[in-house]
Amino acid sequence: MKKAVVCGAGGFIGGHLVERLKREGFWVRGVDIKQHEFRRTAADEFLELDLREPESGKRAVLVDGHPADEVYQLAADMGGMGFIHSAECEIMHNSLLINTHVSHAAAQHGVGRYFFSSSACVYRDQSPDEPDLAEGDAYPAQPDNEYGWEKLYSERVALAYQRNRGITVRVARFQNCYGPYGTWRGGREKAPAAMCRKIAAAPDGGTIEVWGDGTAMRVFTYVDDLVDGIYLLMRSDVQEPTNIGSDERVSINELVAIVAGVAGKKVSIRHVDGPVGVHARNHSSARIRSMGWADRNSLREGIARTYPWVKQQVDEARARGEKV
Repeated sequence: MKKAVVCGAGGFIGGHLVERLKREGFWVRGVDIKQHEFRRTAADEFLELDLREPESGKRAVLVDGHPADEVYQLAADMGGMGFIHSAECEIMHNSLLINTHVSHAAAQHGVGRYFFSSSACVYRDQSPDEPDLAEGDAYPAQPDNEYGWEKLYSERVALAYQRNRGITVRVARFQNCYGPYGTWRGGREKAPAAMCRKIAAAPDGGTIEVWGDGTAMRVFTYVDDLVDGIYLLMRSDVQEPTNIGSDERVSINELVAIVAGVAGKKVSIRHVDGPVGVHARNHSSARIRSMGWADRNSLREGIARTYPWVKQQVDEARARGEKV
């Protein structure tokens, strides 16, 4: 039985990835600074480790004294646009330490394959009508925020170990991911979860607030489709960073309309000042699609699976007397 380690297993994507690897027959160790917030982990073993500490990287990648067959590094200090713009120092400090220590430990101890989760935030700001950016278009580099700069540097750390230490590395650049069992309040949630929360909490005919004018364009990828891409890329021969994301592009205003439609509500939007981020990121998914990947869930289909879960969290929080 192959052994896999998922760093960041207490998070949203990591928790879903653990489940996928278990279905594929792996023995799985989850690693995170905390347990999963919303459900019991499916991992065979879970280590609560602070991966900012050098020794934690070694403890994570060695299983009974032997290197894991596969290590998936998704652990990061991150969140939605509000967090990214307000926690630049935490992002640069914490995530750089995590990625440096885990990459080094994986190479030093000879793990079979190493996966690093990067982000479309490595790309520059675009206008909605610009041509798609392929992976090589990340250079000359001009990320819009420090989160993107950290991800780009950490890609280079992992790939340097591949060139110089012989470890097999795969790098994926994620577009926005959403689905059940993810952060839905508190400032770290992504736009789909935030809109699901706001609309679940609003009365029919009510008003919700949206940062900016709502015209910024985004790509949202359902978590099961993203995990499919991770699993496929890890088994490929592609050594270069690879975009994983849907080709369906919507504005934030269109996202609100889709969520409201799923909820069966009519809502009005009040546009307010707030961190919006880039106007658009038009990525090319040609590389991952050439491997046979396809996004199986439209945004409406994915929201139809996500909204009921978020609504349940809202209802339960309100029953406890909490503000949502």
